Parts: sequence; C-alpha cells; structure tokens
Amino acid sequence: MIHQYDEPVYLISIVAKVLEIHPQTLRQYERENLVTPSRSNGKIRLYSQKDIDRIKLILRLTRELGVNLAGVDIILRLKENVDIMEQDILELRQEVLKVKNSQTVSHDKALVTKKSTYEMIIFKK
Repeated sequence: MIHQYDEPVYLISIVAKVLEIHPQTLRQYERENLVTPSRSNGKIRLYSQKDIDRIKLILRLTRELGVNLAGVDIILRLKENVDIMEQDILELRQEVLKVKNSQTVSHDKALVTKKSTYEMIIFKK
C-alpha cells in the first residue's frame, strides 16, 4: 500500500527503530517544536514520510554538523522561508512567461503612472 508523502501512518516505535534513535529523542524534538506529528483519536503519535525526512535532516544537522537544537530550529525556519520564497519566484516567473506569451497585460495587472509637475510662483509685494 502506497501512502501520500504527508500522510501520517508511522508509529513512534517504528520511526525510532527505522532511524535508530530512542523514542524519547522524538518526543524531545516534538517538545522543541522541531517536528509536529499528527495524533490519532487515541492521542497516539503518527508520523508521515515528510516528518521522517525532517527528522533525518535534524539528525544530520546535530550529528554531522554539531548544531544544537536551538540552531536546528533557526535553520529549519530559514529553510521554510527560503522554500516559500522559491515557490513565490516560480509563480512569478510563470506569470511573467504567461504575460510575455500573450503579449497583453490584464487590466488588474496594468500599471499606469501619471507624472505631474507643479511650479510654485511666489509674488513679493
């Protein structure tokens, strides 16, 4: 059975075993808001493949690069911001390409500038 990338299906014990870490480590990551697993109706933590990949990144940062959890938090937030900006850039590029191909600009995207020059004359008595 194939699951979606962000579908929560893995129990904490399975994730801990696959990643060769203690379940308490996963609980610590959750307390530090580094990962947020879903919860079942019985409040059992369920992890998605997306969560697992995020945990792998956390492990790489801490084990191989020696980053502490506060640093990991900053890195992950910066990565999320970069991902959002990259998506925005992609959408803007597609919009520019669409406009270039159509050779017209929609009315809501049109920019009209009006330049006015005012001269002030002061009369002295």
